[in-house]
Amino acid sequence: MTISTPERVDHPLALPTAEEIAEVREIVTAAGLVSTATRFAYVGLEEPDRHRLYARHADTDFDRRYRVLLQETDRPDAVDAVVSLRARSVLSQRNIDAIVDGQMPVLLEEFGLVEQILATDPAWLKALAARGLDIAQVRVCPLSAGVFDYPDEQGRRILRGLAFHQQNEKDLPWAHPIDGLVAFVDMTNRQVLQVIDTGPMPIPAESGNFDDPAVTGPPRTTQKPIEITQPQGPSFTVTGNLVEWEKWSLRVGFDAREGLVLHQIGFHDHDRIRPIIHRASIAEMVVPYGDPSPVRSWQNYFDTGEYLVGRFANSLELGCDCVGHIEYFDAVLADESGNPRTLRHAICMHEEDFGVLWKHTDLWTGSRETRRQRRLVISFFTTIGNYDYGFFWYLYLDGTIEFEAKATGIVFPSAYPEADYPYASEIAPGLGAPYHQHLFCARLDMMIDGPRNRVDEIESQRVPAGPDNPHGNAFTLRRTTLTRESQAQRLADNRTGRSWHILNPDARNRLGQPVGYMLYPEGKPPLLAADGSSIAKRAAFATKHLWVTAYDPDERYAAGDLVNQNPGGAGLPAYAAADRSVDNQELVVWHTFGITHYPRPEDWPVMPVDYTGFVLKPAGFFDRNPTLDVPRTATDHCHQ
Repeated sequence: MTISTPERVDHPLALPTAEEIAEVREIVTAAGLVSTATRFAYVGLEEPDRHRLYARHADTDFDRRYRVLLQETDRPDAVDAVVSLRARSVLSQRNIDAIVDGQMPVLLEEFGLVEQILATDPAWLKALAARGLDIAQVRVCPLSAGVFDYPDEQGRRILRGLAFHQQNEKDLPWAHPIDGLVAFVDMTNRQVLQVIDTGPMPIPAESGNFDDPAVTGPPRTTQKPIEITQPQGPSFTVTGNLVEWEKWSLRVGFDAREGLVLHQIGFHDHDRIRPIIHRASIAEMVVPYGDPSPVRSWQNYFDTGEYLVGRFANSLELGCDCVGHIEYFDAVLADESGNPRTLRHAICMHEEDFGVLWKHTDLWTGSRETRRQRRLVISFFTTIGNYDYGFFWYLYLDGTIEFEAKATGIVFPSAYPEADYPYASEIAPGLGAPYHQHLFCARLDMMIDGPRNRVDEIESQRVPAGPDNPHGNAFTLRRTTLTRESQAQRLADNRTGRSWHILNPDARNRLGQPVGYMLYPEGKPPLLAADGSSIAKRAAFATKHLWVTAYDPDERYAAGDLVNQNPGGAGLPAYAAADRSVDNQELVVWHTFGITHYPRPEDWPVMPVDYTGFVLKPAGFFDRNPTLDVPRTATDHCHQ
């Protein structure tokens, strides 16, 4: 096990350091932007656009800039600023209009504040008394408000609170939802705007403490140890945040909002590193719920834009979260006072065996050849309230790039109101879990063998029987070039095997074909909420599986810059409204994918991992199989 902690900055895309974060705070304070009521809602590296990055002439010829989002807690004022460390100054600042732009992300201190404000509210106390509950045993979950037609909400910074009964300090309250009750809280004025109480419902009583032997039963005794060893060490090398493994080269980044970011992904081929993706991240994640009850119909959470998934990254543990020979990367973020804090072991990297890479036993020559596949795994885990998410990037020997999200943790429960309720599952006696989705959006700043690329849509096409197809066995491919942003908004279609070929028309392989990569979607349902609904306006990115936009360094997030209480239309719809050309241009591919979750009894009291993701495979990028040089396995167990 080794640990990479950022200590010095030797590249524009190096991981942030504690010294830099402290300096950012000093600069914005000196500029008069910080008072005792100021909170740093976000601090993140303002990465140079790729034109400036690739045009620089020396490693020292760069300026580190940070974006800073500031929220005042005693008034609605908020500022979006960019800071230059080289100039030691604020380069730009913009006052936020909450009605038009949206609110800053949810603050950590607001989590407990919702419960404190409600603890003295007469309407809330009356509702709890009607249910026979002691306020000391009630936990309130602070939930992002969205934008709806509730009166007096416009322009206010709001959280909504759903309550749970905690029987003792060791009891997991998720098992005991206090249903039929929700509160709307103004966080700036510390005021309860509304309590909706549709009447007491039975509170599920069964324990959900999955660490309690009374719930779990005795542990199994059947498992024998599995040991993963690399006696000669790993095959990768790490210099700062630059990773080289087999023929891959990339830089590892981390952001408070997006979490794990990969930069400058390239593959060493023909004596050069061939670029594939300039920047890869999961730019947004939304969890829309499908229960229309009065206390739940607003439930839609943007875990990336509203809560910041990187901020809640876990400190990963050897043998639990990662196994094998591990390289850990620490991440340095800013707390809400603007001071640096280090997330120890935020990122885990290792390589693992992945079965057979290729194999052939030839009947004519008698030869028998097998090669083993292995992959480099770069991952982090984050906990957003009840759910835990793993974000895993995989690089394979054959040039394949894969992303996988792993959803686990605790489903968000409700009381189960009646038999055969059409919008939730009963997962334990009297305990429901509303139907919902987990929808992610990958932002892939493509650079296939150079800056200018295009995207072709590929579909299987049946050929009718006829003179040219007398036996009716023929089928072929249909290729459609997506030329403009208005055209490049697409749904997956598994009936035709629809996929997207990202290629460089100006770079050719030895067969004269454009080099490229194929994006293979899972093709699961996109956003299921009604067209025109609040969530469809705010999460418009999730209504399509694919968007292609012209590259613009300011267009970073699928749902827009400020997602919290944004009225909608921001992000991808706004970017694509320009209807720019994406044919042989610098472009960004946005891919939406995810899980539609109808919870099962097996998902309670803690959910086994569910998986979703996508694959990028080379399609004409190489002249031939790039793994012909992979050696035979050198172990005593493989005899060839």
